[in-house]
Amino acid sequence: MSQIGVIMGSDSDYKIMEDAMSVLRQFELDFEVKISSAHRTLERTVDWVKAFEAQGGKLIIAAAGLAAHLPGVIAGTTILPVIGVPLSGGPLAGKDALYSIVQMPPGIPVATVGIGAARNAALLAIQILAIQDESLGMKVKSHRAQMRKDIEAKDEALQKRLSQGI
Repeated sequence: MSQIGVIMGSDSDYKIMEDAMSVLRQFELDFEVKISSAHRTLERTVDWVKAFEAQGGKLIIAAAGLAAHLPGVIAGTTILPVIGVPLSGGPLAGKDALYSIVQMPPGIPVATVGIGAARNAALLAIQILAIQDESLGMKVKSHRAQMRKDIEAKDEALQKRLSQGI
């Protein structure tokens, strides 16, 4: 059973969404991936959401570019948390996608990460699931501790180079 669903409207979105999938694999989480459009394959999209929810799915990460409404349509179809990933593209460079996801009408929220921030979407999904999964919470804490160590090591290397006049 997959706890997390990752859905995108086109295969061209896959390259960005690979970042989310990589993080989910790193945390050893099962996930399901789907290409389905809120506009071109609406019934198929709604059917997938209902099936995912019925099989015990816990959360959906939905990517959309331009002014597409995939995250919003999904949020209107389920009570599962939905995290929207606005994708860069078109003349507005992803701002239209960001606005269409973040400006949902009252009562149908979509958590929204930055433009192209699929990695953060996965990390937010993991943190939400970690509320009820202590071992997953420990992995999140360990991941953050490693990030701190990495930054400290980079600073140490920089300070060393600076002190050597490089």
